[in-house]
Amino acid sequence: MKISILDDYFDTLRTLRCFRKLDGHEVTVWNDHVQNIDTLSARLKDTEVLVLIRERTQIREPLLERLDTLRLISQRSVYPHIDIDACTRRGVIVSSDLHAGSPSYATAELTWGLIIAAMRQIPQHMSALRAGTWQIGVGNTLRDKTLGIYGYGRIGAVIAGYGKAFGMNVLVWAREASLERARRDGYAVAQSKRAFFESCDVLSLHMRLVKETRGIITSDDLAWMKPTALLVNTSRAPLIEQGALVNALRAGRPGMAAIDVYEDEPLQDPSHPLLTMDNVVCTPHIGYVTRDAYEIQFSDIFDQIIAYAAGTPINVVNPEVFDVLRGQ
Repeated sequence: MKISILDDYFDTLRTLRCFRKLDGHEVTVWNDHVQNIDTLSARLKDTEVLVLIRERTQIREPLLERLDTLRLISQRSVYPHIDIDACTRRGVIVSSDLHAGSPSYATAELTWGLIIAAMRQIPQHMSALRAGTWQIGVGNTLRDKTLGIYGYGRIGAVIAGYGKAFGMNVLVWAREASLERARRDGYAVAQSKRAFFESCDVLSLHMRLVKETRGIITSDDLAWMKPTALLVNTSRAPLIEQGALVNALRAGRPGMAAIDVYEDEPLQDPSHPLLTMDNVVCTPHIGYVTRDAYEIQFSDIFDQIIAYAAGTPINVVNPEVFDVLRGQ
């Protein structure tokens, strides 16, 4: 089969052990990022299988209409960037392993790194030191502070464990089923959403971006936070109401943020407000970008391709497509 892989920025996938799973297929890897439909349709005109790296490229109906040979999209995790209905109408199977049983330790580790970096002002001190200034301020310790986990799923539970190990008081807010899991694990749960935002010294977001969670954190929620508090987002930017975080930081509640995700990605505008604030630590959506995580992620993605080639597609998120294919 003719397989195309988009957005492999550093040409990493060829170096993975799991890449050998594609032996015998004709594989084309693109290392740049392109969203232009004319360019993409030209590149993918003969593609039968399209491999996506998370949400880096939008796959919408205007593009799909020009990809007559496309039969399978294989990726991992959620898929807000894919027009699933358009794929179904065109007979394109979308396979995506949601890895519900396995935490992303890479994302959890980055989250904890951002918390320490922001609370101790590590990037700011490093920048000042390079400029010839010795110490620029006083940071904050984590011990005895309240760590808020918004969304007690796979990653949230790992972060809660990190917080406990650092002597923090862990407080959870989530759906009732998740709150019950947190209680069983020995963690405190907030009495209300407002009490949660008011209590946290560090508040970390750990939810999937779905219709129900888009904009779930409002400007009012952020206004309840302490002026000394840190908000951390390594999940998805649209969990927060558009523009609310920048406005909240300007208003001083919360006092700090550590961000790995943005409303528009890739973020390449150095004048973006989050990149110009001294009280914000930013990274370019690298939560899952480690070699170890890639081996796990792409082993699953390539297994989906192998299953499709064998006539037994797995992890299909649009099963209605089989009715369309039977009618062709």
